[in-house]
Amino acid sequence: MPPGIEVRLRRITSRQNTAIRELRHCFSQAEPSSTGAVAVEGIRIIEEAIRSGLRIEMIFVRESSQKAAEKLIPQLSSHTEALLLPDDVFAGAVNTESPQGVAALVRLKSTNLERLMEIAGTSLLMIGAAGLQDPGNLGTIIRSAEAFGANAVLLGEKTVSHFNPKVIRASAGSIFREPVVPVKMRDTIRALRERQVRVVVTSSHTGVALPAADLTGPCLILIGNEGAGVPQEFLSGADEHIVIPHSDRVESLNAGIAGSIILYEAARQRSKTSLTNER
Repeated sequence: MPPGIEVRLRRITSRQNTAIRELRHCFSQAEPSSTGAVAVEGIRIIEEAIRSGLRIEMIFVRESSQKAAEKLIPQLSSHTEALLLPDDVFAGAVNTESPQGVAALVRLKSTNLERLMEIAGTSLLMIGAAGLQDPGNLGTIIRSAEAFGANAVLLGEKTVSHFNPKVIRASAGSIFREPVVPVKMRDTIRALRERQVRVVVTSSHTGVALPAADLTGPCLILIGNEGAGVPQEFLSGADEHIVIPHSDRVESLNAGIAGSIILYEAARQRSKTSLTNER
């Protein structure tokens, strides 16, 4: 191990240590720490947080995984506290089935939805989750939102928390860069309509086929619960219902995949419109 790294690692053996309890609480309750940091586990996701310019408040290294610290610790600010934990203490603090032996408390960037909408203007594209429960689906949508240029991901009531460690892992680091905003969906849709933002909802059976839908203007794409779909109150008031054509042998698409396909189509249409306007 390079000189100086062992010096930075402060050994903690008590499960009741304040930092260990904070980490355990963040993982088990899927909520931020008292300082607003989220718990993440794994070398790659921590490196993504560092590359995204986020503040790493504290890093936790399992004794049997000290070698991982050789790569990570030199990338950290001198203000980041680094703790070395016995294997059993580390295992009791994280909730990963096969932990990589490195965890951290990371401070996410704050998001101002009003400011985002002002900056985006007529190119506004957002995707909203209305009651989405599977963390893998939400993480996939956040990742696709960044990939296809969405301005934000809105989380309505009864949607899984974006602080859930499984959401963070499934986002593959996109959650560190893509604005994610919990909202009161009914009030937010009302405010968006006042700005002439169209609300587009997904449907398994009836609606406009995706290739024929117009996603070039400012819009909110709404994805519903995996089983029940988009709540009726939003279905009845939507500007457009869209269907993704697929084989009759498949009843419906996974919510994360459906959201990703629609985001791709929106990006494709907007790119085509942009090129046409430039001519």
